[in-house]
Amino acid sequence: MSEDSKRSVVVERTGPGHFVATNARGGTIHFGTASDGAAHSEFTPVELLLAALGGCSAADVDVATSRHAEPAEFSVSVTGDKISDELGNRMTGLTVTFHVVFPDGEGAERARAILPRAVRTSHDRLCTVSRTVESGTPVTVAVEED
Repeated sequence: MSEDSKRSVVVERTGPGHFVATNARGGTIHFGTASDGAAHSEFTPVELLLAALGGCSAADVDVATSRHAEPAEFSVSVTGDKISDELGNRMTGLTVTFHVVFPDGEGAERARAILPRAVRTSHDRLCTVSRTVESGTPVTVAVEED
C-alpha cells in the first residue's frame, strides 16, 4: 500500500452520544447516538453507512451520465434492515435505488441509455464503499496505550 492509498478520519467525542468526524482536508460531519432532543437532526453511524453507499455510487453515476446531459432530477435512496442475531448487530437487505430524470435535449437519450450500465459498473467495480461491504473486509480494532 502506498501513502496515496491511505484514507483516514478522526472521530472525537463532543458530548454524551455526540461525535464529530474530521477528514485530512479539514472537513467535518457531526453524528450521534444520543436519544436527547439535540440528536434528532444528527445522522447515526448506520445512516452514515447508508449515505456512504449511496454517495459513492451517486458520484460515479453522475460523472458517467452528466457529461452527456444535466439531470433534471437525481436522487439515490438507500435502505436496509438493522437486525440483531447470532452474528451480532448488522445491516441486511441493503438496496441502493437510483431515480434519475434527464430532460429532453441534446445528449439526454445517450445519458438515459448509459444510466443502467453506469449504475452496474459503479456497483460491480468502482464504488469503494459497496465493494468493501460486499467483500467482507475484516476490521481490526485496537486500544492505544498511554
